Amino acid sequence: MSVVESLSNSMSIEVKESCEETAQRGRGRPRDEVARTRILEAALEVLQEVGFANTTTDAIAERAGASKATIYRWWSNKAAVVIEALRKQVSRDTPFADTGDLVNDIHLQLQGFVEFLTGWRGRVFKAFIAAAQNDPAFAESFRTDWILPRREEAKEIFERHKERGALAKNVDLELLLDAMYGPIYFRLLAGHGRLDADFAKSVGDMTIRSLVTS
Repeated sequence: MSVVESLSNSMSIEVKESCEETAQRGRGRPRDEVARTRILEAALEVLQEVGFANTTTDAIAERAGASKATIYRWWSNKAAVVIEALRKQVSRDTPFADTGDLVNDIHLQLQGFVEFLTGWRGRVFKAFIAAAQNDPAFAESFRTDWILPRREEAKEIFERHKERGALAKNVDLELLLDAMYGPIYFRLLAGHGRLDADFAKSVGDMTIRSLVTS
């Protein structure tokens, strides 16, 4: 084989390998997304079956058909996985509605949140809050992966209502969210009263009255 032929063959191999590598990189992202989704779904299934305290990274990995190394590539610990899994489900099932009607949006959000807290997801959510009181790492995950994204989602809707003139420009959105969700969180943790549709409506009415009179 001549030197020219040898160089030509070498270049052909390099081009082929480069194309294959590029194709693999192109396929990598969809595969990653499928794997992430499978892990998050597995985390929800394990949570529902055994509760937060008994959920382990091993159990999630086994259910998802993934390795623990794959899980730790995306999440720092069990808490981060389960919090993201539950948040994504809530955001999908009960997004903060933007119907164009401020009163309706507040009522829909609070009704949806109370429904979310009814049943096994409410028990898991209580466990999240309890764990956050004693575990700094979990508390950070809870704030970063649950509280902040959910509040940002709500503030985005309220900013639109400000632009439409339905909400005063000077309304403090942080305080508004605390006023909306605070009574529900307190009743969830204290257990001194029912968490139901009537209570959600009462909290919504109280929140709306405070906006009207402010």
